[in-house]
Amino acid sequence: MMRWLEKKQNAPTSGSAPSGPRFTRYSGGWSTLRKRLHSEPGLRVIDTGATSPTNINYLTSIGHSVYMADLVHDAYSGDWQRGADEDGNTIWDVDGFLDSSFNFSGKKFDIVLLWTTLDYLPEALVAPVVNRLYDSMNPGGSVLAFFHTKTQGPMTEHNRFHVTPTDEVEVQPGEPHPIQRAFTNRSIEKLFTGWSGHRQFLAKDALSEVIMTR
Repeated sequence: MMRWLEKKQNAPTSGSAPSGPRFTRYSGGWSTLRKRLHSEPGLRVIDTGATSPTNINYLTSIGHSVYMADLVHDAYSGDWQRGADEDGNTIWDVDGFLDSSFNFSGKKFDIVLLWTTLDYLPEALVAPVVNRLYDSMNPGGSVLAFFHTKTQGPMTEHNRFHVTPTDEVEVQPGEPHPIQRAFTNRSIEKLFTGWSGHRQFLAKDALSEVIMTR
């Protein structure tokens, strides 16, 4: 049955849905993932970011279940900071954040649209989020992640990504969160240590794309 389920019943609404102009970009990662979505019915998908009716409508129309997790918004708007350590670094309630953001009643997932989430999360949450995704996915599950190659310039603004029936995705300005880091190929591989494989896609803009396999 085609359906869209929120991440938890009576959950607070995530960040405001983006309303600015959209532009399209070719995505080799989305092109590859779209083929799987059309060949395997009944998958469970996590879409990270503000609620996207475009994504919900497309994914449910081809027979999949969609669950939302607006991780960047939740990290900065929730009460997850617990003071600072002796070096002045923020102490985060990592377990509380993970339990709230991944409250899916024990369901396992096949696809995660992670987009650029890892570039904007606080450092203390990055590795725990990747580990929780691993625990939340079925073997063979796929994570589509985009990574900025630089931390300065107009292409580093926080965007929302919308899927299309083509090999392109639509890009739209999202909540104004500053970029926290730019991953290298080596740091991406290290972050996803223990996953069964990955495939990288070259891009002409300031984003690299990776599909990680659980």
